[in-house]
Order: sequence, then structure tokens, then C-alpha cells
Amino acid sequence: MHLDGLDENVVVLDTVSKRYSACGARLGCLITKNKAIWQTGLKFAQARLSPGMVEQIAGAAAVDTPDSYFEAVNKEYTHRRDTLVKALNAMDGVYCPNPGGAFYVVAQLPIDNADKFCQWILESFSYNNQTVMMAPATGFYSTKGAGLNEVRMAYVLNSDDLEKAMVCLDEALKVYPGRSVGSSQLAVGSSQQH
Repeated sequence: MHLDGLDENVVVLDTVSKRYSACGARLGCLITKNKAIWQTGLKFAQARLSPGMVEQIAGAAAVDTPDSYFEAVNKEYTHRRDTLVKALNAMDGVYCPNPGGAFYVVAQLPIDNADKFCQWILESFSYNNQTVMMAPATGFYSTKGAGLNEVRMAYVLNSDDLEKAMVCLDEALKVYPGRSVGSSQLAVGSSQQH
């Protein structure tokens, strides 16, 4: 924000919901020296009566949150991320890069179609009476056909539950009819079963 020549090009957005893990809190700020963006932001802000009272009270109180809270949250989410990425990359045919700044991963799976797989695992598969909920990555791309073999998984569960979910996912991938990795015999055998 203080570098010469960038006044018109820097915009900082911050929200209570992201900073304090307060999902649904619709309260935040926009910081910029760009007058056109500032004026547009004011027009949008004036189109609403005000942010919700609960969000305002919680947001004001949250400002006093000690740094130790953020350090603990960061440590926990780093552990969850590492648990998830390690388990995914240990699965046959799965590739998951380490995300740099999110609470979710996008993993490539050995599947024919992420939309079908995500529906199949929810509706037709369980392991020890459990299943795994994921989002097909196709919805996160604007390019048609992109993300067809990718899923998005949030690591909002504790590490023990994430580990169980990864065992369940691994088992699901072994029997999914649209599996695209493994011997051709496995692919033929699984498609004949379903």
C-alpha cells in the first residue's frame, strides 16, 4: 500500500468471516487509494441498510483476539492439510499438490468424471457405514472439460476424522466403476460388476 506508483492498483479486502472463521458473517472492509474503486464500493455499501447487528458486535469483539488464537489455528490447519495431502498422495493414481493458502485441496483422482464420482460415493458407496463428501472441481473452472478428474476437499474436520475419510476414499477408489488407473483387467472387472 505504500509503494510508489501502485496507488491505483492495490486493493485490500478483509472479512470477519475469513479472518475469524466466522462462517456467514457478512462484515468486512475494502482498503484502496483508487478513487474509482472507492466510489463504487460506497455505492454498493449504501445499497444495503447496514451489516447485521450480531456481525457488528462480534466483529468489534473479535478485534481483541490475541495472536495466540491465530497461531493455534494456523498450527491446527497446517497439521490437517499435511495429514490430508500425505494420505491422498499415498493412494494409487492420486496426485494432490500442497495448497499454499486455503483450507481445502484440489486433488486429481484416477476417475473418469468427478461429477459422477462425487454423486456415486455419496449415493452408492459406504465403508464401515461412512462415506466422503467432496465437490467436483469442474464447477471451479470456466474452461469446459477442465477439472474432470479433480475434486475439492475442505480440511475442516479434525485430523482423526480426516484420516478415516481418507481410508474410506481409498477404498472407494478401488471399486469405483469409472476408475481410470490400474490394470485393464481391473477396469473391465469393475465395469462388469456395476
